[in-house]
Amino acid sequence: MTGTTSAWVVEHPAPIASAPLRLAERATPGPGPHELLLRVRTCGVCRTDLHLAEGDLAPRKPQCTPGHEVVGEVVAAGPAVEDFGVGDRAGAAWLAGTCGLCRYCRTGRENLCPGSRYTGWDIHGGFADHMLVDARFAYRLPEGWSDEDAAPLLCAGIIGYRALERAGLPPGGRLGIYGFGASAHLTAQLAIARGADVHVVTRSPQAQRLALELGAASAGAVAPPQPLDSAILFAPAGSLVPVALEALDRGGTLAIAGIHLSAVPSLDYDRHLFQERTVLSVTANTREDGRAFLAEAARLRPAVRVTHYPMRRADQALADLAAGRITGVAVLVTE
Repeated sequence: MTGTTSAWVVEHPAPIASAPLRLAERATPGPGPHELLLRVRTCGVCRTDLHLAEGDLAPRKPQCTPGHEVVGEVVAAGPAVEDFGVGDRAGAAWLAGTCGLCRYCRTGRENLCPGSRYTGWDIHGGFADHMLVDARFAYRLPEGWSDEDAAPLLCAGIIGYRALERAGLPPGGRLGIYGFGASAHLTAQLAIARGADVHVVTRSPQAQRLALELGAASAGAVAPPQPLDSAILFAPAGSLVPVALEALDRGGTLAIAGIHLSAVPSLDYDRHLFQERTVLSVTANTREDGRAFLAEAARLRPAVRVTHYPMRRADQALADLAAGRITGVAVLVTE
């Protein structure tokens, strides 16, 4: 395919108010043997995109295009592609590639592969008209989902699913969720459908109302009303780690879901860790996580609270995310 692609690029990482993104034109790439060329239809806006733009994540590719929750139409496919054809709808997610050979890849832990690559960080992502994706890391999307509702499933949904699995929530247990943005509002619905009592901690009155609308047992700015069996920290605030640990019951687990976290204060062993409390991180996801989550989402049909932006306003979407003006998830729509 010839022609040019309009794409947002991170020129110089900096606070979002100083406009680190700019629109650029570049040649539309042709797919390699295992690649798909997608015409982007929609792309979710993730806090990781904001971390990249602002420099919390060190850039790995000069003038990289963010975006890793992409729903697109296949317009060209490499000769080795077997599972997709021109005209198909495909999803591109955060995990873009792995070596397939290391001990992590060979034991079902490809999310820990030292050679792993990521969409919108190592390769150009979906804040653009067109993008490439390795077909082996692309997803078939559930039927009946609009492009706008399907896009957030590809990171917010998948990483929330992995965080919920890592949190070890027992059947009928009590789950705490700290921060209530894109991933949290999907994960809460998964947990509720599994029979959990979900308690949300967020300072945003709008997010509190959404949590209660979606079935949370409580939502407020203070500690949950009951000791928790498990908790997930979605907010990138290290100061909440001891707060969340202190709210755990005996034997409880805290999973930290973000790729970036501010400094964690000192922990007191008796208050935060004793009685077999556990704290662990969540690192990306495997393709099996993605397939399992999409299958569960197809059955449960979680509600997706979407705020739409045209692709030409991607910079404004990130600014609104940084300022806490988005409830649910922002999605960019090509025009």
